[in-house]
Amino acid sequence: MTSTTPPVPASNAPRPPTGDAARLMQYDAAKKSTGIAYLLWFFLGGLGVHRFYLGQTGSGIAMAIISVISWITVMIGIGLVGLAVIGIWWLVDAFLIPGIATRSNQDLATRLGTI
Repeated sequence: MTSTTPPVPASNAPRPPTGDAARLMQYDAAKKSTGIAYLLWFFLGGLGVHRFYLGQTGSGIAMAIISVISWITVMIGIGLVGLAVIGIWWLVDAFLIPGIATRSNQDLATRLGTI
């Protein structure tokens, strides 16, 4: 009979990062990209998807609800007002995205203790 013992790792085997390296890796994995935010803004901005990505969940939900209700009621004319509001909001967000992404990344760095 042979007993199986777990293999002993070699002394030069890679170890999981600890301390500052681990926090920096977590930061890099979770930080928000302005480029991705702009792609989401351009293609799905009317539904507020870029705001969800950037951590602005409340305003993302508001944009999505206004958009859906506006598209449902566009046939009777009421929806045009909502679509105008979403259009203006969407345009303004083009200028706000860099600041929101920076603030989100700074908050992440503070939470992780990297700054």
